[in-house]
Amino acid sequence: MFTGIVEETGTVTTVRPTDAGIQLTVRCRVVGRGLKLGDSVAVNGCCLTAVRQTALGRDKLVRFDLLRETWERTNLQFASAGSLVNLERSLAVGGRLGGHFVTGHVDGVGRITRWERSGADHVLDIAAPAEVRRYVVQKGSIALDGISLTVAGVTKRGFRIWIIPHTFAVTALRERKVGDAVNLEADLLGKYVEQFMTAPGKRA
Repeated sequence: MFTGIVEETGTVTTVRPTDAGIQLTVRCRVVGRGLKLGDSVAVNGCCLTAVRQTALGRDKLVRFDLLRETWERTNLQFASAGSLVNLERSLAVGGRLGGHFVTGHVDGVGRITRWERSGADHVLDIAAPAEVRRYVVQKGSIALDGISLTVAGVTKRGFRIWIIPHTFAVTALRERKVGDAVNLEADLLGKYVEQFMTAPGKRA
């Protein structure tokens, strides 16, 4: 479980296909502190397991093994050496929930249709697949590339978000452009409400 509060942006160093899937290695600093093999890390909002780590000065190189399905269902498939990725360690028991509950299970991939500065902030429009749009509500929460954000408006094909300067500066959004793919995870609460309301035998 994560919160959608990005701890740092890591840099992809290698992407290596294997017979079993994809090996993704990321250089990081903050997330590497105290990280153990087997720990979960949200990489662009996708929950991955650290399978190997190597010290590199004050940084660490952390390797993740991705199944082909994970690779093909997330925007990690577009990552290459030098790409920035949002990183967050899993929520510790008793830790502060600064964003909202994020599972790290990507629901779908959206596309940036508008990404421009507006005053001190940035406006971000996302075209989202139907399986994500059904859970998007104005003023609700959504995880975009692992970032907990508030929906500013809902459109026929997606939604709008306003990005404050701090979020722009500390996440990989600063290198995004129109047409780029972004990982989307809808608010867990909406999924549970839908399940309760449609489950057989529910009370009227």
